[in-house]
Amino acid sequence: MTDAKPLNVLFLCTHNSARSILAEALLNHLGKGKFKAFSAGSSPKDNQKPNPIAIATLDKAGISTDGLTSKSWDVFATSDAPHMDLVITVCDNAAGEVCPYWPGQPATAHWGYPDPSETVGTDEQKLEAFKQTLHQIKRRLELFTSLPLTSLNKMALENTARELAKK
Repeated sequence: MTDAKPLNVLFLCTHNSARSILAEALLNHLGKGKFKAFSAGSSPKDNQKPNPIAIATLDKAGISTDGLTSKSWDVFATSDAPHMDLVITVCDNAAGEVCPYWPGQPATAHWGYPDPSETVGTDEQKLEAFKQTLHQIKRRLELFTSLPLTSLNKMALENTARELAKK
C-alpha cells in the first residue's frame, strides 16, 4: 500500500443494513484517505435500505451517511468492481447467524457484533444498542487506522485484523 492508493476494506454481513453500514461509514470517517470502506450483504432483502436507526446513530455521531446503501455482495464480484484488500465479516456467529464467506485472495477477518436491529424494547433502548455497536466498532477501527503502513501487507493485515477481533 502506498500513500496514493487507499486500502480497500469490505465489511460483510447478512442484510447490509446495520453493522456493516456502521463500519463502512466509520472507517471512511476515520480512515483519512488511507482506507476506502465498502459494505455489502450476502442476502439483503429486496429494496433493503440502511436501518433508519443506524443512519440516525451515525448522524448523531457526526459521521457522514452520504452514499450509504444496502446492497448485495454481488456488486463487488463484477470485473469492474474495486479490488478488496481486506474483507471483514461483522455478523455475530455466536448468535447462530450464518456469516458470509468471501472467495478470492483478500486478507480476511471476523469481527462479530450482536445485531442491534434485533433489539426489542423502547426507541431509546434500540438507539442505545446501535450506539453501543458503533462504539465497539470504533474501538477496533481506531486501533486499525493507527497502524503504520508497514503493517498493512496482506499477511500482516490479516493477522492484525484477526487480533483486533479479540479486543
